[in-house]
Amino acid sequence: MEPSGGVFKNEVFRSALYIISLFPFFFSLHGLVMKHDILVAGKPALAYAKDGVSEYSKRLKRYGQYQIQHLKDGSSEDVSKRLHDASTKSLRIVLDERGKQLTTEQFFQQIQAWEMQGQKRASYLIGASDGHTEELRQQADLIWALSPLTLQHELALVVLLEQLYRVATMQRGEPYHR
Repeated sequence: MEPSGGVFKNEVFRSALYIISLFPFFFSLHGLVMKHDILVAGKPALAYAKDGVSEYSKRLKRYGQYQIQHLKDGSSEDVSKRLHDASTKSLRIVLDERGKQLTTEQFFQQIQAWEMQGQKRASYLIGASDGHTEELRQQADLIWALSPLTLQHELALVVLLEQLYRVATMQRGEPYHR
């Protein structure tokens, strides 16, 4: 006997996504795998942040195209303009503690939805110490709170990379996310 419609459909959807994740090069030619640009004000100076960025960057290489771009730090206005300019023709995901809080599963589902809509690029914007301008926030496709706490931008970068890695393993059906 077949399971209820919702459970069966979810399993079929997950199976299809797993198959897609096995062939990232093929599907990237068809627009089903997004490129992820992580745009950050300043470079990590703290040892734990450097180590975390290095570790998760290395892990993510197996899963697709993830690029970290460090922009010159400065005032909120200057950094927001640089982040805006660097994220042209891309989904803009502004990281801000006042944004929408997503569980890892919700974030996974959102990325899957964007990929199925044919989105080719997502830019994750981590701003200056005094935050993003209201203008940049208004031009965001998503304002995402990694936490309701205000995070130092180096820590926010490590948390973001870990969540991207976690979602990448979920897409492939690998056990890391458990």
